[in-house]
Amino acid sequence: MSNYKNIDTALIHGGIAYDEFTGAVNVPVYLSSTFKQDGLGCRRRGYEYARTGNPTREALESLMAELDHGVAAFAFASGLAAIHAVLNLYHSGDNIVITSNVYGGTYRLLDKVFSHFGLTYTIADTSDVKAFESSLTPETKAVLIESPANPLMSVTNIAAIATSAHRHGVQVIVDNTFMTPYLQQPLRLGADIVVYSATKYLGGHSDLVAGVVVVNSEELGQRIAFLQNSIGAVLPPFDSYLLIRGIKTLGVRLDRHVDNAVKIAQYLADHPAVSRIYYPGLLSDPGYAVNQLQARNGGVMLSFELRDDYDYREFFRQLKLITLAESLGGVESLVCHPASMTHASIPADLRHQMGISDGLIRLSTGIEDVNDLIADLEQAIEKSKKI
Repeated sequence: MSNYKNIDTALIHGGIAYDEFTGAVNVPVYLSSTFKQDGLGCRRRGYEYARTGNPTREALESLMAELDHGVAAFAFASGLAAIHAVLNLYHSGDNIVITSNVYGGTYRLLDKVFSHFGLTYTIADTSDVKAFESSLTPETKAVLIESPANPLMSVTNIAAIATSAHRHGVQVIVDNTFMTPYLQQPLRLGADIVVYSATKYLGGHSDLVAGVVVVNSEELGQRIAFLQNSIGAVLPPFDSYLLIRGIKTLGVRLDRHVDNAVKIAQYLADHPAVSRIYYPGLLSDPGYAVNQLQARNGGVMLSFELRDDYDYREFFRQLKLITLAESLGGVESLVCHPASMTHASIPADLRHQMGISDGLIRLSTGIEDVNDLIADLEQAIEKSKKI
């Protein structure tokens, strides 16, 4: 549990916040691959080999456990490495329910990798508790939720799904990448496991790739620790240091990110060229009420579609300030085309069933001046109108 009443303080002082040997206010980057032992079976301060444990990584993990009110946290080499470790908790014949319009990498991992080992999945609309319950089978062992989901920003009532899932003996995993513990804390809503692509908002500067798992029990912590050490996809010390540094400014960054996102979402919602917008921070969004109950605000990510008389391909070509790129969560604004980028691994017919159209545009709003961002969107929309 957090030692601080307010998360803004915990972001800076939480976990292992300084070096106890020197008093340095930044935890050093411990680059040693191995550690001197004082005798057979006598590990100095618990360290023996850097895959198993590293002081810099431990500082990050301690911080993340505190921020999410978890029992333990574990840092991995990527968000998908983190999800891979969590899925390894389950066995051949088990079934995992996943949120519709789930991140394409998660779908690919289940459909193309874990399927070889007999782990099955079912896609369900977890925003509807009854639809979720109807998807359960005796083999279902877990549900993997994204809320807001990628890329349609659909909202799942985490507490309601957790109550239902636990009644059926099903564990609850929440990918909280879009919200971070600053905006939403799934373990406090009943989730068992939270996963992050820390590459995104937690890092915040598009300069590292990382993943984090946070758990709500000692038993799950012991199992994930075993998998982390056995599989070995651990986060290196320098990336751990960068991630700690990024987290220190998470609050001030997200405040600006969200302020920009709300203004841009309202601009797009009022724009005659926009046929649909997906952002749970808008009162008109179907997920608004539930999101208000479980999150600080609507977050940063939004998606939208242009009317048929506008060419979305030309829109991407005409952007000058906003960058067309994979990923999200950096201080710079990024735009992507889910159908050909983040969700290209999902077959087209399934994408369309999920509601991911070929013309869907996803925007990760940065912290630039919002007027410059809106001006860039405006000129790109105007130039994309079909003649």
